[in-house]
Amino acid sequence: MQSRIHGTTMPAIEFLLQPGETVISEAGELSWMSASINMHTHTQAAGGGGFFGAVKRMAGGGSLFMTEYTALGQPGEVAFATKVPGHIVPVELHGNGDEYMVHRNGFLCATANIGLSVGFQQSLGAGLFGGNGFLLQKLYGQGTAWLELSGEVVVRDLAPGETLRVHPGHVGAFHAGVSFQITRVPGIRNMFFGGDGIFLAALTGPGRVWLQTLPIARLAHAIQGYLEVPGQETRAGLGAGLIGGAIAGMFDDR
Repeated sequence: MQSRIHGTTMPAIEFLLQPGETVISEAGELSWMSASINMHTHTQAAGGGGFFGAVKRMAGGGSLFMTEYTALGQPGEVAFATKVPGHIVPVELHGNGDEYMVHRNGFLCATANIGLSVGFQQSLGAGLFGGNGFLLQKLYGQGTAWLELSGEVVVRDLAPGETLRVHPGHVGAFHAGVSFQITRVPGIRNMFFGGDGIFLAALTGPGRVWLQTLPIARLAHAIQGYLEVPGQETRAGLGAGLIGGAIAGMFDDR
């Protein structure tokens, strides 16, 4: 299967599928495709295994439905784009327990034999992740998966016993061989006045870790002030202005 990544800050990945080749993604991820690509949306892909398998996938932050894109009769193209500025990172899985943990919005697409499930779930307070707690998806199976990591990507290869403490939002992905646990920021003053939150993720090697520099929660917080809904008085003033303008326009026409 041939693939090519286009762009830099808002990249898209485009696949050239030969007849019979299939790539999967969560429902709603399609960017564009050629006429020879057949879409099949159902709950069985990505390790769905029936209703309960799909529920486990949803528990990890995924969607209930997955879509398979297959080239029929002749080669075809299908593409998926990132939703926020960042990078598309491929990871290879070889079966036999070879797994990756990925942040809840990190899965973009994969070859047909890749499965998704819940990998880790813990509540860290409503203010950190929109009330949904901290979730990791588990990728397993045999094939290639492409991850969507936000901002710039920093890769760290941890030696056996080496520990890296990370703000949870900056955890992009890591190999399942890396030990992972949620810890508290040391020191009462640091917890309440340090401005870095109360929790850290402790990642201990051996294994590879992908860190992302733009957590979606922080991006949402940064633009929140620009999305404030006008107050009641403001809305009333805007409504009166629109009505007054319409009446004035009627007399002007006359």
